[in-house]
Amino acid sequence: MSLMETLQTLNLLPIFILANLFAKISGSNPIHPVLTGPDMAYLGSKVTFNCIAPNSSMPVTYQLIGDSGVPIATGTNLQGQHPASFFLKVAAASEGLYHCKAMTKGSTGVSNSIKLSVVTPPTTTRVTSEPPPPIVYEGSRIVLNCSVAKGSHLSYTWFFNKQEITSSFSPSFHHAGNKLVMEMVTPEQAGHYYCEAWSSVMGNRRVSSSTEVQVLVKVYISKPKISFSVYKEGDSYYGNVTCWSLRGSPPAHFTLRVDDKEVGSVTANESLAAWFSIAIIPGLDMGMARCLVTTEVQALISEPVTLEVVPVGGDVKVEVEYLYRADSKLVATILSCQVSRGTFPYISWLLNDSVLPSETHVDSFIQPVLPHYAVMDGGQTLILTKLSLEQSGYYRCRAKDSYNDLGPSVESAAVLVQVTDFNWIPRATSSSETQPKFLMTTIEIITTVFCCFLFLMLIVCVACLYRMLDHKQAVTHVATKNSDAIPLSALTSQSGGKQADTSPTNCDAQNQTIEITL
Repeated sequence: MSLMETLQTLNLLPIFILANLFAKISGSNPIHPVLTGPDMAYLGSKVTFNCIAPNSSMPVTYQLIGDSGVPIATGTNLQGQHPASFFLKVAAASEGLYHCKAMTKGSTGVSNSIKLSVVTPPTTTRVTSEPPPPIVYEGSRIVLNCSVAKGSHLSYTWFFNKQEITSSFSPSFHHAGNKLVMEMVTPEQAGHYYCEAWSSVMGNRRVSSSTEVQVLVKVYISKPKISFSVYKEGDSYYGNVTCWSLRGSPPAHFTLRVDDKEVGSVTANESLAAWFSIAIIPGLDMGMARCLVTTEVQALISEPVTLEVVPVGGDVKVEVEYLYRADSKLVATILSCQVSRGTFPYISWLLNDSVLPSETHVDSFIQPVLPHYAVMDGGQTLILTKLSLEQSGYYRCRAKDSYNDLGPSVESAAVLVQVTDFNWIPRATSSSETQPKFLMTTIEIITTVFCCFLFLMLIVCVACLYRMLDHKQAVTHVATKNSDAIPLSALTSQSGGKQADTSPTNCDAQNQTIEITL
């Protein structure tokens, strides 16, 4: 072989090698490995990835490869269609994409990829609020946050007074991630709240619960009211002035002003009322009093009240009123004591000169209590729910100043209240007696009005029908007379005779139908 032929052979050698390699690759079967394993795992747990190349020739070498492209582990399957298993302990850096590579003699394949998410279980869960602390006024907005020290892939569940807040629980609660939002909060939403932060991996649930947080919803205080009473201490009189609000959240600061001058103030921490004591002289105007209430966000003042105590005096009389049902059965008898003068009267009732015990001064061991009467309006009204012979007799009322037990009293004239007919109306021998009242139902009133209206319409229709018939008879009479003018007296007499002779058999008026719509 010449030198030239040797050089040509060396130049063709790479081509021969590549052709041989291509022929070997083309003649082998391609492999397609499959990787199986979890897509989520708790931090610190152990996971298993399995890689298998079906229908591949033995032996098969497998490699588990992560995001870095560097093989994490290698395994060889020498016989049978068994997968190669790779065991990993999950760390924070374990999160990412994984695939496997399968290699046989003369063939290599790459599997599918699996993304592994590392789940950190929640720990140290607590509830915080916006604004802090969770104390707001009604109508405000409050947001509760469910916070954890560590945790990922979390879901949240909220509880209100031990009950889970679901979408159907109340429309006033709104979930937004780890937040519980309450718009336009109401006093009904005040209570104890806590949350649960949890994660779930393949049905394995890890939960961390917070402690309870109390949400307080304050109520805006209402306009204060003022009243006063009088009591005697020794020889002096004092006014007990009460300031209070019907609604609101304590604490509240009350101030008493008399003629725009502050005479006392107190902070009510547990209630919405305050009391002040001032000197009073009966019969003398002590000034105009007002109550001022203030909170951290409000300042309101009451209507004025005149601090004037008028002693009891003047005329006293008893008015009697009877109440009946529609079937004329007695329901109750009401006696009212009218005192012409007196700011704080104490009224007692007497039956046949015996004092009736009031509801506040009843001692069943000393004197019996009548079972069918009640005292109302501070004693001003006496209601007899049954009037029989036992309750019949002379009634009168006695009035005196409530703040002076030893003071003078005034009495009304006696009124005789008795039963004259047990099936009808009792009577009272007094000019102050009012007419009996019959209690009628709405249906009875409507029926009565309808009947009256129908009767009135019938009267009007009869009158109109009579005038129409009378007018027709008069026209017919004039038309049949073709003679000369008849004297008015004759016409009158004839008309009168005609009317007198009118009978159903001679009446030629046509029948008429009158329709009345009510």
